[in-house]
Amino acid sequence: MKIAVPTKENNQIDAHFGHCQFYRIYTVSDQNLVIANEKMDSPQGCGCKSNIAEVFENEGVKIMLAGGIGDGAVNKLSAHGVKVIRNCQGDVTKLVEQYLAGNVKDGGTNCAAHEHGHECN
Repeated sequence: MKIAVPTKENNQIDAHFGHCQFYRIYTVSDQNLVIANEKMDSPQGCGCKSNIAEVFENEGVKIMLAGGIGDGAVNKLSAHGVKVIRNCQGDVTKLVEQYLAGNVKDGGTNCAAHEHGHECN
């Protein structure tokens, strides 16, 4: 399994997935241990209008731990087999460890507005 995390400087989760500096992609073994992680460039811009959902699907990403994310992006990722866990924060390595230990749950809310002037659907 692979887990994607939108990341910014200092290994912190980015509060807006579509505008992150890059993604950290964690490969997880059948024993629920991180066996690798790599940096993936972000396409930059609105996540619901980029091809990142298709890229994640092709790379085998099944989970995305997100800070803030809009409805359109959640829908698009879900359509490509990526489950989104929302409202995450903090150090991405610790976050993944906490998720694998069963200590991270979906926050239940999506971003309601976009400052860049469009509706996602």
